[in-house]
Amino acid sequence: MPELHASFYKFVDLADPAGVAEALRGMVAGLGGNIIVAHEGISGAIAGEAELLHAFERTLTSEFAGAFAGMSFKHSACQTRPYHLIKVHVKREIVAFGVPGVSGQAARETHVSPERFRELLDRPDVVVLDNRNSFEFRLGHFRHAVDPGVDNFRDFPAYVHAQADTWKREGKQIAMYCTGGIRCEKTAAWMQAQGLTVHQLDGGILNYFQSLPDADRDWSGECFVFDKRIAIDTQLAETATTAEEAYAGDPQAQWRLARAKRLDPGT
Repeated sequence: MPELHASFYKFVDLADPAGVAEALRGMVAGLGGNIIVAHEGISGAIAGEAELLHAFERTLTSEFAGAFAGMSFKHSACQTRPYHLIKVHVKREIVAFGVPGVSGQAARETHVSPERFRELLDRPDVVVLDNRNSFEFRLGHFRHAVDPGVDNFRDFPAYVHAQADTWKREGKQIAMYCTGGIRCEKTAAWMQAQGLTVHQLDGGILNYFQSLPDADRDWSGECFVFDKRIAIDTQLAETATTAEEAYAGDPQAQWRLARAKRLDPGT
């Protein structure tokens, strides 16, 4: 039976992430994927039969004293089963940025809708910045986007440090995007603290594809997804791209392939 994929996150203070994780483990029977819980919030990418998935979403957003109320879920249909296992992890961060003290809750008025982001793509005073790894950029990206040339999200701050003075001197604003939005939540707050004007695509690439039927006007190639489907097109449909093709040219290709197999060894 076809499955439905959902990705979600929310930055919210959680006093007892271990307790939240334990409760979640009792809610995910029949689903596959990965959920991360930390003091700063929750992040997940899961899949399963649509009815089961939606039931989980309703429970998640209604329990936990309303901590996850209003959280949005980005959905896409699956031909390939994305996950064979379900894991709930407790970690220090829901997305590892590597700069102490940076919170995804701290950014001020940085979110822009897909429609507004489209307007920013052609502005001469805007740098369209891809907040992903280089292998993801090579597979597909927005028109006029800049590849920071990083192989790991933790390398992103060094790139921004090297460019920030030039951007400010030239009066540039930053229109930034990532796959689902979570990486931009961390970087937007930090970049504002560096004196930069930042616009982050609300909900990331997945929301852009979901919101705009003609997203292919602005996107070239495919979008890498962190599951067994590997990549999707602007209609949120799985492509024929393999993991080996997606990672081609990436210095960490073998590590990434081995890690994917270790996290979800099902075939």
